[in-house]
Amino acid sequence: MDVGAGTLDVLFYDDRSDLHYKAVVRSPVLYLAEHVQSIAGNLLITGVEMGGGILLDVLSRHAQKARVVISASAARTLSHNPERIRNAGLEIIEDAQAATIAASGGYTSFKLCDFPREHLERIVTGFGVPFEFDVVGVCAQDHGMPPAGKSHLDFRHEIIRAALDQSPSPHALLYEKESVPLFLNRLKSIAETASELPCKEVYVMDSGIAAIIGASMDSQLRGKRRFIVLDIATSHTVCAAIEGGEIAGIVEYHTRDLSLEKLESLLVDLAEGKLLHRQVLAEGGHGAYIRKAFGFEAVELIVATGPKRRLVENSKLPITFGAPLGDNMMTGTAGLLEAIKRRKGLKFSPYL
Repeated sequence: MDVGAGTLDVLFYDDRSDLHYKAVVRSPVLYLAEHVQSIAGNLLITGVEMGGGILLDVLSRHAQKARVVISASAARTLSHNPERIRNAGLEIIEDAQAATIAASGGYTSFKLCDFPREHLERIVTGFGVPFEFDVVGVCAQDHGMPPAGKSHLDFRHEIIRAALDQSPSPHALLYEKESVPLFLNRLKSIAETASELPCKEVYVMDSGIAAIIGASMDSQLRGKRRFIVLDIATSHTVCAAIEGGEIAGIVEYHTRDLSLEKLESLLVDLAEGKLLHRQVLAEGGHGAYIRKAFGFEAVELIVATGPKRRLVENSKLPITFGAPLGDNMMTGTAGLLEAIKRRKGLKFSPYL
Protein backbone atom coordinates (compact mmCIF):
# COMPACT_ATOMS: atom_id res chain seq x y z
CA MET A 1 0.00 0.00 0.00
CA ASP A 2 1.04 3.57 -0.73
CA VAL A 3 -0.78 5.99 1.58
CA GLY A 4 -0.76 9.41 -0.04
CA ALA A 5 -2.40 12.76 0.54
CA GLY A 6 -4.84 12.22 -2.31
CA THR A 7 -5.07 8.46 -2.82
CA LEU A 8 -4.54 5.09 -1.20
CA ASP A 9 -2.90 2.81 -3.78
CA VAL A 10 -3.26 -0.94 -3.20
CA LEU A 11 -1.32 -3.67 -5.00
CA PHE A 12 -1.79 -7.41 -4.51
CA TYR A 13 0.96 -9.52 -6.08
CA ASP A 14 1.04 -13.33 -6.28
CA ASP A 15 4.52 -14.61 -7.13
CA ARG A 16 3.23 -18.13 -7.88
CA SER A 17 0.92 -17.09 -10.69
CA ASP A 18 2.81 -13.86 -11.56
CA LEU A 19 -0.54 -12.07 -11.50
CA HIS A 20 -1.25 -8.78 -9.78
CA TYR A 21 -4.39 -6.83 -8.89
CA LYS A 22 -4.55 -3.17 -8.03
CA ALA A 23 -6.80 -0.33 -6.94
CA VAL A 24 -6.51 3.43 -6.48
CA VAL A 25 -9.03 4.89 -4.02
CA ARG A 26 -9.45 8.12 -2.07
CA SER A 27 -6.97 8.59 0.73
CA PRO A 28 -8.44 7.73 4.16
CA VAL A 29 -7.71 11.24 5.43
CA LEU A 30 -9.96 12.72 2.73
CA TYR A 31 -13.02 10.61 3.45
CA LEU A 32 -12.46 10.93 7.20
CA ALA A 33 -12.36 14.73 6.91
CA GLU A 34 -15.50 14.65 4.78
CA HIS A 35 -17.27 12.42 7.30
CA VAL A 36 -16.36 14.73 10.20
CA GLN A 37 -17.88 17.67 8.33
CA SER A 38 -21.13 15.77 7.84
CA ILE A 39 -21.94 15.28 11.53
CA ALA A 40 -22.81 17.54 14.47
CA GLY A 41 -22.08 17.37 18.18
CA ASN A 42 -19.10 16.45 20.33
CA LEU A 43 -16.25 14.39 18.87
CA LEU A 44 -13.86 11.92 20.49
CA ILE A 45 -10.80 11.16 18.36
CA THR A 46 -8.58 8.18 19.23
CA GLY A 47 -6.12 5.95 17.36
CA VAL A 48 -2.57 6.50 16.14
CA GLU A 49 -0.64 8.95 14.00
CA MET A 50 -1.71 8.99 10.35
CA GLY A 51 -1.34 11.43 7.48
CA GLY A 52 -3.05 14.56 8.76
CA GLY A 53 -3.70 16.57 5.62
CA ILE A 54 -6.65 18.90 6.16
CA LEU A 55 -7.81 17.28 9.40
CA LEU A 56 -6.58 20.00 11.77
CA ASP A 57 -8.48 22.69 9.87
CA VAL A 58 -11.63 20.55 9.74
CA LEU A 59 -11.51 19.70 13.44
CA SER A 60 -10.69 23.30 14.37
CA ARG A 61 -13.82 24.50 12.61
CA HIS A 62 -15.85 21.79 14.33
CA ALA A 63 -14.43 22.90 17.71
CA GLN A 64 -16.07 26.29 17.21
CA LYS A 65 -19.49 24.57 17.44
CA ALA A 66 -18.90 21.57 19.72
CA ARG A 67 -16.33 19.91 21.96
CA VAL A 68 -13.51 18.05 20.21
CA VAL A 69 -11.41 15.75 22.39
CA ILE A 70 -8.39 13.89 21.00
CA SER A 71 -6.10 11.30 22.60
CA ALA A 72 -2.38 12.07 22.87
CA SER A 73 -1.42 9.30 20.42
CA ALA A 74 -3.93 10.44 17.81
CA ALA A 75 -3.00 14.11 18.31
CA ARG A 76 0.38 13.55 16.59
CA THR A 77 -1.61 13.25 13.37
CA LEU A 78 -2.44 16.94 13.59
CA SER A 79 0.87 18.30 14.89
CA HIS A 80 3.84 17.28 16.99
CA ASN A 81 3.34 20.57 18.84
CA PRO A 82 0.53 20.13 21.42
CA GLU A 83 0.11 23.89 21.84
CA ARG A 84 -0.77 24.29 18.17
CA ILE A 85 -3.55 21.73 18.63
CA ARG A 86 -4.87 23.40 21.79
CA ASN A 87 -4.76 26.79 20.09
CA ALA A 88 -6.99 25.31 17.39
CA GLY A 89 -9.63 24.67 20.08
CA LEU A 90 -9.10 20.94 20.64
CA GLU A 91 -8.65 19.23 24.01
CA ILE A 92 -5.85 16.66 24.35
CA ILE A 93 -6.35 13.82 26.82
CA GLU A 94 -4.28 10.84 27.90
CA ASP A 95 -5.00 7.68 25.91
CA ALA A 96 -6.30 5.90 29.02
CA GLN A 97 -9.03 8.53 29.51
CA ALA A 98 -10.64 7.88 26.13
CA ALA A 99 -12.65 4.82 27.19
CA THR A 100 -14.19 6.71 30.13
CA ILE A 101 -15.22 9.63 27.93
CA ALA A 102 -16.65 7.29 25.29
CA ALA A 103 -18.69 5.48 27.94
CA SER A 104 -20.12 8.76 29.21
CA GLY A 105 -22.16 9.17 26.02
CA GLY A 106 -22.71 12.29 24.01
CA TYR A 107 -19.71 11.83 21.70
CA THR A 108 -19.28 10.54 18.18
CA SER A 109 -16.05 8.54 18.10
CA PHE A 110 -13.46 8.31 15.33
CA LYS A 111 -10.35 6.14 15.32
CA LEU A 112 -7.41 7.40 13.28
CA CYS A 113 -5.15 5.10 11.25
CA ASP A 114 -3.82 5.19 7.71
CA PHE A 115 -5.76 2.15 6.48
CA PRO A 116 -8.79 0.96 8.45
CA ARG A 117 -8.94 -2.84 8.25
CA GLU A 118 -12.58 -3.01 7.17
CA HIS A 119 -11.91 -0.55 4.34
CA LEU A 120 -8.86 -2.47 3.13
CA GLU A 121 -10.66 -5.80 3.40
CA ARG A 122 -13.44 -4.59 1.11
CA ILE A 123 -10.85 -3.53 -1.48
CA VAL A 124 -8.86 -6.77 -1.40
CA THR A 125 -11.82 -9.14 -1.35
CA GLY A 126 -13.12 -7.15 -4.31
CA PHE A 127 -10.07 -8.43 -6.20
CA GLY A 128 -11.47 -11.92 -5.74
CA VAL A 129 -8.55 -13.11 -3.59
CA PRO A 130 -8.36 -14.17 0.07
CA PHE A 131 -7.69 -11.49 2.67
CA GLU A 132 -4.43 -13.09 3.88
CA PHE A 133 -0.83 -12.41 2.96
CA ASP A 134 2.73 -13.64 3.38
CA VAL A 135 4.03 -10.06 3.41
CA VAL A 136 2.38 -6.66 3.89
CA GLY A 137 4.34 -3.58 2.85
CA VAL A 138 3.20 0.01 3.41
CA CYS A 139 4.82 3.28 2.40
CA ALA A 140 3.91 6.79 3.55
CA GLN A 141 5.73 10.03 4.14
CA ASP A 142 7.18 10.44 7.63
CA HIS A 143 9.18 13.53 8.59
CA GLY A 144 10.04 11.94 11.92
CA MET A 145 9.91 13.48 15.39
CA PRO A 146 12.91 15.84 15.60
CA PRO A 147 14.62 16.76 18.85
CA ALA A 148 13.88 20.16 20.32
CA GLY A 149 15.29 23.01 18.28
CA LYS A 150 15.58 21.09 15.00
CA SER A 151 13.14 21.55 12.11
CA HIS A 152 11.30 18.53 10.77
CA LEU A 153 12.72 19.22 7.29
CA ASP A 154 16.31 19.21 8.56
CA PHE A 155 15.55 16.06 10.55
CA ARG A 156 14.08 14.31 7.50
CA HIS A 157 17.14 15.33 5.49
CA GLU A 158 19.44 13.86 8.14
CA ILE A 159 17.50 10.57 8.22
CA ILE A 160 17.75 10.13 4.45
CA ARG A 161 21.37 11.25 4.30
CA ALA A 162 22.48 8.91 7.09
CA ALA A 163 20.83 5.92 5.42
CA LEU A 164 22.26 6.69 1.97
CA ASP A 165 25.72 7.38 3.36
CA GLN A 166 25.66 3.90 4.84
CA SER A 167 24.18 2.27 1.74
CA PRO A 168 23.32 4.35 -1.39
CA SER A 169 20.80 1.78 -2.61
CA PRO A 170 17.31 3.24 -2.03
CA HIS A 171 15.98 0.05 -0.44
CA ALA A 172 18.28 0.83 2.52
CA LEU A 173 15.33 2.88 3.81
CA LEU A 174 13.04 -0.16 3.99
CA TYR A 175 12.33 -1.23 7.58
CA GLU A 176 11.08 -4.50 8.97
CA LYS A 177 8.38 -4.12 11.61
CA GLU A 178 10.77 -4.64 14.53
CA SER A 179 13.46 -2.29 13.20
CA VAL A 180 11.45 0.91 12.62
CA PRO A 181 13.25 3.70 14.52
CA LEU A 182 11.22 5.22 17.36
CA PHE A 183 11.59 8.71 15.86
CA LEU A 184 9.65 7.58 12.76
CA ASN A 185 6.39 7.67 14.67
CA ARG A 186 4.03 7.49 11.71
CA LEU A 187 5.83 4.53 10.12
CA LYS A 188 5.96 2.87 13.54
CA SER A 189 2.19 3.34 13.89
CA ILE A 190 1.67 1.96 10.39
CA ALA A 191 3.77 -1.11 11.20
CA GLU A 192 1.68 -1.75 14.32
CA THR A 193 -1.58 -1.35 12.39
CA ALA A 194 -0.35 -3.65 9.61
CA SER A 195 0.66 -6.27 12.21
CA GLU A 196 -3.03 -6.70 13.03
CA LEU A 197 -3.68 -7.90 9.48
CA PRO A 198 -3.54 -11.62 8.61
CA CYS A 199 0.11 -11.68 7.50
CA LYS A 200 3.48 -13.16 8.41
CA GLU A 201 5.81 -10.21 7.78
CA VAL A 202 5.46 -6.42 7.74
CA TYR A 203 7.71 -3.84 6.05
CA VAL A 204 7.37 -0.05 5.95
CA MET A 205 9.12 2.62 3.92
CA ASP A 206 9.06 6.32 3.16
CA SER A 207 6.82 6.88 0.13
CA GLY A 208 9.25 9.28 -1.55
CA ILE A 209 12.01 6.67 -1.56
CA ALA A 210 9.55 3.97 -2.66
CA ALA A 211 8.52 6.18 -5.60
CA ILE A 212 12.17 6.57 -6.63
CA ILE A 213 12.58 2.80 -6.79
CA GLY A 214 9.23 2.35 -8.53
CA ALA A 215 9.96 4.92 -11.24
CA SER A 216 13.36 3.26 -11.73
CA MET A 217 11.55 -0.01 -12.54
CA ASP A 218 9.89 1.51 -15.61
CA SER A 219 10.71 -0.65 -18.64
CA GLN A 220 12.06 2.34 -20.57
CA LEU A 221 15.00 2.48 -18.14
CA ARG A 222 16.10 -1.10 -18.68
CA GLY A 223 19.80 -1.10 -19.54
CA LYS A 224 20.23 2.58 -18.65
CA ARG A 225 23.00 3.50 -16.20
CA ARG A 226 22.55 7.24 -15.59
CA PHE A 227 19.06 8.69 -15.44
CA ILE A 228 16.70 10.91 -13.46
CA VAL A 229 13.34 9.88 -12.06
CA LEU A 230 10.71 12.18 -10.60
CA ASP A 231 7.41 11.47 -8.93
CA ILE A 232 5.07 14.47 -8.95
CA ALA A 233 2.55 13.47 -6.32
CA THR A 234 -0.49 15.27 -4.93
CA SER A 235 1.39 16.89 -2.06
CA HIS A 236 5.11 16.27 -2.58
CA THR A 237 7.47 15.96 -5.52
CA VAL A 238 10.65 13.92 -5.24
CA CYS A 239 13.42 13.79 -7.86
CA ALA A 240 16.46 11.51 -7.85
CA ALA A 241 19.56 11.14 -9.99
CA ILE A 242 20.46 7.45 -10.34
CA GLU A 243 23.82 6.01 -11.37
CA GLY A 244 24.38 2.28 -11.52
CA GLY A 245 21.35 1.57 -9.34
CA GLU A 246 22.53 3.94 -6.60
CA ILE A 247 21.08 7.33 -5.62
CA ALA A 248 23.56 10.02 -6.65
CA GLY A 249 21.34 12.89 -5.48
CA ILE A 250 17.84 13.68 -4.34
CA VAL A 251 15.68 16.80 -4.02
CA GLU A 252 12.16 17.27 -2.58
CA TYR A 253 9.59 20.06 -2.90
CA HIS A 254 5.94 20.68 -2.15
CA THR A 255 4.20 20.16 -5.49
CA ARG A 256 2.11 23.30 -5.05
CA ASP A 257 5.28 25.41 -4.94
CA LEU A 258 6.70 24.14 -8.23
CA SER A 259 6.46 25.78 -11.63
CA LEU A 260 7.66 24.01 -14.75
CA GLU A 261 10.59 26.39 -15.00
CA LYS A 262 11.59 25.77 -11.38
CA LEU A 263 11.34 22.00 -11.73
CA GLU A 264 13.44 22.01 -14.90
CA SER A 265 16.12 24.03 -13.10
CA LEU A 266 16.09 21.57 -10.19
CA LEU A 267 16.55 18.59 -12.52
CA VAL A 268 19.54 20.11 -14.26
CA ASP A 269 21.17 21.24 -11.01
CA LEU A 270 20.51 17.83 -9.45
CA ALA A 271 22.52 16.06 -12.16
CA GLU A 272 25.20 18.74 -12.06
CA GLY A 273 25.51 18.43 -8.28
CA LYS A 274 24.76 22.13 -7.69
CA LEU A 275 21.94 21.81 -5.15
CA LEU A 276 22.54 22.67 -1.51
CA HIS A 277 20.14 21.61 1.24
CA ARG A 278 20.09 25.06 2.87
CA GLN A 279 19.54 26.79 -0.46
CA VAL A 280 16.59 24.55 -1.33
CA LEU A 281 15.05 25.17 2.10
CA ALA A 282 15.47 28.93 1.72
CA GLU A 283 13.63 28.75 -1.62
CA GLY A 284 10.70 26.96 0.02
CA GLY A 285 11.67 23.39 -0.86
CA HIS A 286 11.99 20.36 1.41
CA GLY A 287 15.69 19.82 0.97
CA ALA A 288 18.37 18.17 -1.14
CA TYR A 289 21.28 15.79 -0.78
CA ILE A 290 24.02 15.30 -3.37
CA ARG A 291 26.32 12.29 -3.01
CA LYS A 292 28.01 12.74 -6.38
CA ALA A 293 27.39 14.42 -9.71
CA PHE A 294 27.55 12.85 -13.16
CA GLY A 295 26.51 15.92 -15.16
CA PHE A 296 23.31 16.64 -17.05
CA GLU A 297 24.92 15.79 -20.40
CA ALA A 298 25.39 12.22 -19.17
CA VAL A 299 21.67 11.75 -18.40
CA GLU A 300 20.32 9.01 -20.68
CA LEU A 301 16.64 9.48 -19.85
CA ILE A 302 14.30 11.39 -17.52
CA VAL A 303 11.17 9.50 -16.43
CA ALA A 304 8.22 11.25 -14.75
CA THR A 305 5.48 9.56 -12.75
CA GLY A 306 2.84 10.68 -10.27
CA PRO A 307 -0.73 12.02 -10.37
CA LYS A 308 0.43 15.62 -11.02
CA ARG A 309 2.98 14.85 -13.74
CA ARG A 310 1.06 16.95 -16.26
CA LEU A 311 3.22 19.74 -14.83
CA VAL A 312 6.06 18.61 -17.14
CA GLU A 313 3.89 17.96 -20.20
CA ASN A 314 5.40 20.90 -22.12
CA SER A 315 8.92 20.68 -20.74
CA LYS A 316 11.84 21.54 -23.01
CA LEU A 317 13.83 18.77 -21.29
CA PRO A 318 13.74 15.20 -22.69
CA ILE A 319 11.16 13.91 -20.19
CA THR A 320 9.13 10.78 -20.88
CA PHE A 321 6.15 9.50 -18.87
CA GLY A 322 6.68 6.25 -16.98
CA ALA A 323 4.28 3.55 -15.88
CA PRO A 324 5.84 0.90 -13.62
CA LEU A 325 3.62 -2.19 -13.55
CA GLY A 326 1.83 -0.57 -16.48
CA ASP A 327 0.25 2.07 -14.24
CA ASN A 328 1.47 5.56 -13.37
CA MET A 329 -0.40 5.41 -10.06
CA MET A 330 1.46 2.26 -8.94
CA THR A 331 4.86 3.96 -8.69
CA GLY A 332 5.08 3.77 -4.89
CA THR A 333 3.69 0.26 -4.58
CA ALA A 334 5.95 -1.02 -7.40
CA GLY A 335 8.94 0.47 -5.59
CA LEU A 336 7.87 -1.04 -2.29
CA LEU A 337 7.43 -4.45 -3.93
CA GLU A 338 10.91 -4.20 -5.47
CA ALA A 339 12.49 -3.13 -2.17
CA ILE A 340 10.94 -6.11 -0.37
CA LYS A 341 12.02 -8.38 -3.22
CA ARG A 342 15.64 -7.19 -2.91
CA ARG A 343 15.65 -7.45 0.89
CA LYS A 344 14.31 -11.02 0.81
CA GLY A 345 16.41 -12.14 -2.17
CA LEU A 346 13.38 -13.06 -4.28
CA LYS A 347 13.77 -13.62 -8.02
CA PHE A 348 10.47 -12.60 -9.64
CA SER A 349 10.41 -9.68 -12.10
CA PRO A 350 6.87 -8.45 -12.79
CA TYR A 351 7.66 -5.06 -14.33
CA LEU A 352 7.24 -5.67 -18.06
